[in-house]
Amino acid sequence: MAEPWLVAGLGNPGERFARTRHNVGLMVVERLCARLGVRLKKVRFVPIIAAEARAEGVPVVLTGPLAFMNESGPPIASVARRRGIPVERVVAVHDEIDLAFGALRIKRGGSTAGHHGLDSLVEGFRGPGFYRVRLGVGRPPGRRDPVEFVLEPFAKRELEEVDVLIEDAADAVVTLLAEGLGRAQDRFNRGGPAPR
Repeated sequence: MAEPWLVAGLGNPGERFARTRHNVGLMVVERLCARLGVRLKKVRFVPIIAAEARAEGVPVVLTGPLAFMNESGPPIASVARRRGIPVERVVAVHDEIDLAFGALRIKRGGSTAGHHGLDSLVEGFRGPGFYRVRLGVGRPPGRRDPVEFVLEPFAKRELEEVDVLIEDAADAVVTLLAEGLGRAQDRFNRGGPAPR
């Protein structure tokens, strides 16, 4: 039988952050839940929402935050431990300002580049050995503060592209679980928006 995976959609809880750049990871998990016909529910004793599903026959625990991103790692790690899921079967889906808007990259391990959600996951799992599905949100224009920038909603003109990015990232997660890193990278890694 296939071993279970855990997919963590990084973001901040609550309506105020729901459509911001920092929450694209959570948007991908919500898209997967809609596709797979499951609903995220509060997990007992930890600030996490989760749903169990099967993607291409692979059992997966889909999770989202009920704590702020910079505190979400230990609760995610706790859910993984309870389900017997090791770090090498954990996928973090997150925003990435160092990638152009619309870019998509899949990798395993490496530096967190100062992303507080990833820092918290490294702390929770005591190492960086999880997979990352990185969604490019671009850098803020001019001298804008990156923190303010990622906590803003996407501009109206960006929404169509964001939807494509979320859809492709959801496909990339399923491919990673079912067919492995190399296949997911070959099919989905790109430097900018998806070609039309």
